[in-house]
Amino acid sequence: MSNNSAFRDALSHAALSDIGMRRSNNQDNFTVALASDEPFWQLRGHLFVVADGMGAHAAGELASKITVDTIPSLYHKFRDLPPPQALERALQEANAEVNRKGQANPDFHNMGTTCSALALLPQGAIAAHIGDSRIYRLRGDLFEQLTFDHSLVWEMRAAAKLPEGSDLAASLPKNVITRSLGPNATVKIDLEGPFPIQVGDAFLLCSDGLSGQLTDAEIGLVVSLLSPHEAAQSLIDIANLEGGPDNITVIIAKAVSPEAASPPDVKPFASSGGKVVPQPHPGVWAVFGAVAFLSVLFALLQWYPAAGVIGLAAIGILGFALYQWFQSLEGKKEPTRQRFGRGPHARVKVEPNAEFLTKIGNLVRKLRETAREMEWSIDYTDIDENLNRSASANDQGDLAAAVTAQIRALSDLMEQARRQPDKRSSDSSIDLV
Repeated sequence: MSNNSAFRDALSHAALSDIGMRRSNNQDNFTVALASDEPFWQLRGHLFVVADGMGAHAAGELASKITVDTIPSLYHKFRDLPPPQALERALQEANAEVNRKGQANPDFHNMGTTCSALALLPQGAIAAHIGDSRIYRLRGDLFEQLTFDHSLVWEMRAAAKLPEGSDLAASLPKNVITRSLGPNATVKIDLEGPFPIQVGDAFLLCSDGLSGQLTDAEIGLVVSLLSPHEAAQSLIDIANLEGGPDNITVIIAKAVSPEAASPPDVKPFASSGGKVVPQPHPGVWAVFGAVAFLSVLFALLQWYPAAGVIGLAAIGILGFALYQWFQSLEGKKEPTRQRFGRGPHARVKVEPNAEFLTKIGNLVRKLRETAREMEWSIDYTDIDENLNRSASANDQGDLAAAVTAQIRALSDLMEQARRQPDKRSSDSSIDLV
């Protein structure tokens, strides 16, 4: 196998978006921009972006589309910046573009979008984020949320004004976000990472159409048991069968071989993208001249205490100016930060459990009942085989195999349900809750 083939096969990924069960249009958008070869991965890595638009009519869809269309090109455009700062700048520029479109057309006024962008680089995973879409990492049995939700609930909890499990926490709407791209001309972007990448690590990006319907433990369990493509489709299926009130977008990227992992001897992000230390501003020299003049004047007037104090100030200003001058002559730069944010912001341990097995089993049973009532044409051969495999594994105490087979039976049944004549994804006839 060639080195390039090994590199291409090192990362397994899947990206899917679904309109959900209640919406008439999909305001989510996503993009995947994979490095074409290893040298390019060394420079800019693989890029994944999820955006969940907000706004009347088609405004939200436009905002999220502008965002996912512009971020990859902007990220690669800012080659003079290290990847973290380039990604942050790309989101800021995307915000400016969404804001300009919103200001130019009354129909799009105040349109906005969340945005979660993930770059997988040799130095690790870098996340740039705004809103309540999420980025997770699964490592072994630990499922971590790398991003902070910019939502009313999370912000109040962070300010220690919302005790977990309190009545107030339960009463607050969970879909009120405090920050997004578009409504304002400038915006603060969160940067997180880098998080080192190991073989077997899986990263998941999603809109709140998924995280609002499944718990972190459930999402992490599905990702841990299935391939990225199977897991992405299964998560969407389960979210839809749990009500599917919103659009659902899922991206999963898994490092399956060392070529996609962080090398042990990886160098930190180059500091060449750091801000060049500037030459002293002309005003510094002017202030130094004025202070030095006052010091000499006071000395001539024999106001020695004042002259001494002002003279020390002049020496300090001169020292600072000379330091900046020599630094600029040597071309030195301020060091680039190597660690961003405070993530992970949440973590759960994932393990197969009887409760989730029962939950999936109930969804299968209810969907079979719906299929019978609607007189759908369903081939149950593989579905029943997976259900029998699940029951056998459960009897043997192998919960992982039991849950996996049960999920596959559900996804097979759901795939056939989608293919029924005149079946629309927003049809409430698959309302099982």
